[in-house]
Amino acid sequence: MGEHGWSDGEGRGDGCPPPRTADPSEEFLGLLHDVLRSVRREASTILGHDITPGQLRLLRTLDHAGEPRRLGELAEALDVAPRSMTSKVDQAEADGWVRRVPDPADRRATLVELTDAGHEQLARLSARRQEGARARLDVLAPDERAALLHLLRRVARG
Repeated sequence: MGEHGWSDGEGRGDGCPPPRTADPSEEFLGLLHDVLRSVRREASTILGHDITPGQLRLLRTLDHAGEPRRLGELAEALDVAPRSMTSKVDQAEADGWVRRVPDPADRRATLVELTDAGHEQLARLSARRQEGARARLDVLAPDERAALLHLLRRVARG
């Protein structure tokens, strides 16, 4: 039995025959693993040396928050140690993507917010990632894409 368990006869796209499995959950997990590994590999290429995955997560978290956040809140949201968050914010600030601002509710505290350059960087990277996802989905016919997305939404809801 193969590691990933394709059973539809299409294989891995690498010339190897598809492994057989009797367990759809094993096949599902294998396919998810392969897709996510491929997406991560592609994301590394897209990001290049411009930004690290951790910095991208920081920018996306700030963008989704919609308002400046304290370092502790960011550390918690990103599930990292506060000292690690400080170094991420220091680097992002040096790159011009975020800035620290006084907390109007507590003059001892500092908030972090995205700069215009941070918003622009995030938009550029998001557009590149969407191009990659679009290319991945373009191997499917429109009705297949719609069916895949419908089924993934159902699975995601549990």
